[in-house]
Formats: sequence, C-alpha cells, structure tokens
Amino acid sequence: MADLANDGQRPLPPIPAMPLRHIAAVVVGNALEFFDFVSYGFFSVYIARAFFPTQNASLSLILSLSAFFVGFLSRPVGAIVIGSWGDRAGRKPAMLFSFGLMGVGIIGLALTPSYAQIGIAAPVLAVLFRLVQGFALGGNVGPATAYMVEAAPPLRRGFYAALQAASQDLGALAAGVIATVLAYNLDAQQMQDWGWRATMLVGACIVPFGLMLRRSLPETLHKVDDAGLAPDGTAGALSVGARLRPHLLTIVLGLLILASATIANYTTNYMTTYALDTLHMQAAAAFGVIIVSGVLAICGDLASGLLADRFGRKPVMLVPGVVLVASILPAFWAIGHFHTTLVFYVAVGWLAVVFCLSSGPVLVMLTETLPRSVRAGAVSTIYAFAIAIFGGSTQVIVKSLLMLTGNPLVPAYYWTGAAAVGLFAMAFVRESAPIKLLARRR
Repeated sequence: MADLANDGQRPLPPIPAMPLRHIAAVVVGNALEFFDFVSYGFFSVYIARAFFPTQNASLSLILSLSAFFVGFLSRPVGAIVIGSWGDRAGRKPAMLFSFGLMGVGIIGLALTPSYAQIGIAAPVLAVLFRLVQGFALGGNVGPATAYMVEAAPPLRRGFYAALQAASQDLGALAAGVIATVLAYNLDAQQMQDWGWRATMLVGACIVPFGLMLRRSLPETLHKVDDAGLAPDGTAGALSVGARLRPHLLTIVLGLLILASATIANYTTNYMTTYALDTLHMQAAAAFGVIIVSGVLAICGDLASGLLADRFGRKPVMLVPGVVLVASILPAFWAIGHFHTTLVFYVAVGWLAVVFCLSSGPVLVMLTETLPRSVRAGAVSTIYAFAIAIFGGSTQVIVKSLLMLTGNPLVPAYYWTGAAAVGLFAMAFVRESAPIKLLARRR
C-alpha cells in the first residue's frame, strides 16, 4: 500500500507488520526516558528539601519546581540538535544517543549529594543534570514517533503511534508504582534521605538493556525516501524551510494542541504534589493516584490509537475533547468538596482517560502530514517548544496561583482554559488517516 501520509508525493513500498521485538525496543526506551524525567516531578517535595532548603517550605517547593522547569528549557535545543540529526543520519542513532544521555542525567541527579553535604554545589549540579535530561528527552520524541509511524502498516499507524504515548504513561506509571511502594514501607525521613534516589537508580539500571534493544532496530529512513525533491525532480534542491512552508498551518495548530495537552499532562502529574501540599493527604494515598491515572491513561492511549485508525484522527480528538472541557471543573470541585481518597482517584482517573483519548492522535497526525526528510526534527521541535513553554511552567504557575489565591480550583481553571484552546485548534487540522484518504479517493 502506498504511503498515504505523503499525499501527492512518491508512493512507498508495502510495509509488513512490525516485529514485536522492535516495538519493544522503542516502547521500553521511551518508557524509561519518561520514567526518569517525570520521577523528579513526583518527588519534588523531597527534592526541594534536599537541594533547595529554606525557612519557607512553599518557597523551597517553588525552587524545586523551577528546577523541574529548567529541564524543559533544554528540550528545544535537544529537539533541534538530535531531531534534525535523526533526519540526516537516521532514526536509530538519534534514539540510541538520546537514550544513553538520559541515563547520564538520571544517574547524576540521583547521586548528587544534598545541600547539607556540599552546599551551593548541590542545586547547581541538580539543575545541570536536569538540563541534560531535558536535552536528551527533547531529541527523542521526534525520531521515536517517526520510527513507529514509518515502520507501521499504513492502516495501523494510529495504534503504533499510540504505543509511543502509552510508553510515556507506562514510564510514569512505573515511577508511580515504585514511589507508592516506598511510601507504604518507608517513613518520611527515609523517603527524604534515600527513597526518591532509589526510584531514579532503579530506572538507571535498565539503561544497558534498553541500549541493547535499540541497537537491534533496523533503520526506517533511507536516502531515497522523500529526499526533498524540487518540482523539476532535482534531489535535495529544497531547503528544510521550503519543505515545511506548505505545512505552516498544521505546525501552528499542532503547537497549540500540544501546548494544551502539555498543560493537561503536567497538571495531572502535579496531582500527587497537590494531594500532599494542598489537600494534606497521606503520602501513600497521594502517590496511589499515579497508579490509578497511569493505568487508565495507558488504556486511553491504546483505545485512542485503535479508534483513530477506524474513524480518523479528527473525530477521536474532538469528541473526547469536548467531554474533557466539560469535566475538569466538576472533577476538581468533587475532589475539594468530598475530600476522600476514592473521589480523588475517580475524578483524576476520569480526566486522565478522556484526556488521553483526545490527545492520542495528535502526534500521528503531525508525523503523517510532514515530509519524511524533516519530520523527526520538526515533530521534536514542535513538541519540545510546547513542552518547554507550558510543561515545566505549569506546575510553577499552579502552585504560585494556589499560594496567591488560596483557591483549590485554580488548577481546574487553568486546565479548562488550555483545553478550550486545544479543542479550537483541533477543529481546524487536516485529516491525515489513511482510511479517510482512501474513502475520499473513492
């Protein structure tokens, strides 16, 4: 079957089903990279005390969340450097490099001594290793997503790309499971002294196995694939900018949708800190929400991919998107009004499912629409800028607004506004699902 994602470009040969070991290589690598990155957010309260101690606990948390934000600032740099390299040298070397670099960042952060031991060098090193993590993760998303879409059978691209999103939630879930187990079995001082470090080092232990898996991957980018032909057929005559210019509207809309999704994702990730710092719940219950939302998010990701292959990308983004906008405020109101663990889990779990259903097709839509020769770098860069601007800042903004207003519904207002913007952008994207393109041609 022709590569319908590049409508009007040269057709590509038929693509067989992707072997399970290759799927595992990409999924495991993505999961571990996100395990490492989001672990910081889950343990921000403890990291604040270790590296940013002050007389004011809220100020320490703000400083810790600001360091979390720093990791997002280097993501666009990694996206441009590693992502564009993935368009020149191939998806595989880009994925291998970003994965190894993430291992360096997580080991370094986990082994950095506390402020009490080495003084100002502790927060400096913590910020440095967050920059390394952000650089690595910024360069991973585009090549990994491009690889999954290019290796997938055309009518299954939505599901294969959904595995990329599911692997991210799997990484967050794994971090949450370990954190919850530790919270149940360690006291507060043990969590502070070494519990959060142990979680990060568990992830680091998987790095060698992930590298071995990714080394076995075949390359999906070849010199004959979408080499950027000029109208007269001259190979390589078009610049990157010229190849992207026809897709500027899609890029802008994709940036708005990913910005909205980023705010949603990191508001959800903040719920553990929200439970500890705002609702004053027990640590075990607060960390437990990571497991609940993580399992449901993975189910939502996979269902979204299947539905997007069957009904197209736009309907699967729009219908759950409307439900999400209508659900956020009632869910947060219920959390604050009833103040029980069950209501907390049900509300956050519902929001996680609806959000993942709506956001699942976004990356595959972008990847299918953009030319092969620039898609890894472009997808990485669009994603990284959305994350850099709104990812790390979300938790800082939410916490700051909570401090200023004392209103526990602040996260809901912020998320609802972002979801409405994302829904607006979704309404204007072009359908890219092969099943829809085939139907139009008939």
